[in-house]
Amino acid sequence: MKKGILGKKIGMTQVFTESGKLIPVTVIEVEPNVVTQIKTVEKDGYDAIQLGAVSIREKSSNKAKTGHTNKANTTPKRFLKEIRGVNVEDYTLGQVIDASIFAKGEVVDVTGTSKGKGTQGVIKRWNQSRGPMGHGSQYHRGVGSLGTLLPMHVIKGKKMAGHMGDEQVTIQNLEVVSVDLENNVILIKGSVPGPKKSLVMIKTSVKKGEQVNETEELITYEVIEETEEAAPVEEATEEVQEETEEVVEEKTEETTEETA
Repeated sequence: MKKGILGKKIGMTQVFTESGKLIPVTVIEVEPNVVTQIKTVEKDGYDAIQLGAVSIREKSSNKAKTGHTNKANTTPKRFLKEIRGVNVEDYTLGQVIDASIFAKGEVVDVTGTSKGKGTQGVIKRWNQSRGPMGHGSQYHRGVGSLGTLLPMHVIKGKKMAGHMGDEQVTIQNLEVVSVDLENNVILIKGSVPGPKKSLVMIKTSVKKGEQVNETEELITYEVIEETEEAAPVEEATEEVQEETEEVVEEKTEETTEETA
């Protein structure tokens, strides 16, 4: 069955497998989500759960939102999103969902809001070609022909300059590289739509379902703390230093005797 969780895109980095393979990953911070509402076919016409993420102060909320989250015995949330097609019997109102809902190797779809580019021309927005850049051309980055003469108007759907970005985008069939429960972080292979610190939704893949890929172990780096075993090493180094000093003194005495 479908499952999902809300997270915050932190940025991109890279990890290495034990075989030496480099994998570019997107770091998604997943704070514990709360099930704020459960919808059923009998009551609402479809099965779905509503997840709430990122707690806010009651002062920053209103009575309607506060009353809605109070039913789930939780604090007001900044983001509320629905996930349809889930088995509602597996969830209870007020249930807390964390990063452990996904496992290493699972295939997921990630939905986010793309970066806003403002108003752009047809070359950047639709990847069209430019005209000759010679001075006599007088046509460089224009729209070009807008249609035939017969309808006497621009046909609806023509690719023209306009607003670009800032729209919902879903990247499908991404692989979960690692799940860090200690830091509430999920590493996903590849890029994810949206700027840093933007909200993203991680859901079970529509095309792959609950498929789990075989993955390699990642190289981890641990900080080795100083222990009491370091004391004998220091004593041994002091003994070596004393022995070297004695050898140096003997050699200096021998040289002074020879010179005398």
